[in-house]
Amino acid sequence: MALKDITLGQYFPGSSPVHKLDPRTKLLAVILYIVALFLCKWFVSYAIMFVVLAASVAISRVPIKSLVSGMKPVVFILVFTGILNLFYTPGEHVLAQFWIFTITLEGVFQAIFMVVRILMLIAGTFLLTYTTSPIMLTDGLESLLNPLKVLKVPVHELAMMMSIALRFIPTLIEETDKIMSAQRARGADFESGNLFQRAKALLPLLVPLFISAFRRADELATAMECRCYHGGQGRTRLKQLKYRGRDYVTLVLFIAITVGVGVLGYFGL
Repeated sequence: MALKDITLGQYFPGSSPVHKLDPRTKLLAVILYIVALFLCKWFVSYAIMFVVLAASVAISRVPIKSLVSGMKPVVFILVFTGILNLFYTPGEHVLAQFWIFTITLEGVFQAIFMVVRILMLIAGTFLLTYTTSPIMLTDGLESLLNPLKVLKVPVHELAMMMSIALRFIPTLIEETDKIMSAQRARGADFESGNLFQRAKALLPLLVPLFISAFRRADELATAMECRCYHGGQGRTRLKQLKYRGRDYVTLVLFIAITVGVGVLGYFGL
């Protein structure tokens, strides 16, 4: 897997209906989508959520290739999660048993559902970052968290930190790729050997990567100070957030989907 295949945190400009939604709407829709995923119990509810995800991807016009590429870094987690659920889920219908491992029919279904759930969860959250710029995402998150200001929570600072962290992911990935290329030119080998040997070969990357990250953070802090940045107090926005008809329709639709999937899950569907 090449580092350039990791698309987390990237934004794909567009003019699709999903791109035009208010960022607060998309944040709330993703939250409802995640809740609905965890309420799924059987094939019927998972099929409904798959249709919702497929329709969202089609409407957003985000390339399928980008979504698939974003899944590559989590392949190990998916395999590990599937194996754990396959071997350690108790059930009445035993399919196979050897040594300390037991495979049951319930374990097979649980492994399938868990892998599908993680895949759909990642795809849904990726769709949020693919169709929302970091600035709009920050504004939307800050607006949703505004009620917490009553409790003296630094809402603007939290939203800014999350936005900067998300924005720095592609930058750090690019920096890591450059460091790996430079070390390969000096004879470093990152691809041969077993898993532990490959992990050990990556250790020399950490020092230059941390130095680069700290340097970029310092440059960003200096740039913000030079522009007289002092937090959210008194700041205005170029684009004011405003709910429109499509936002209300989207929220009502996702609320209905979440409630419907919850009802199906209650009946074991």
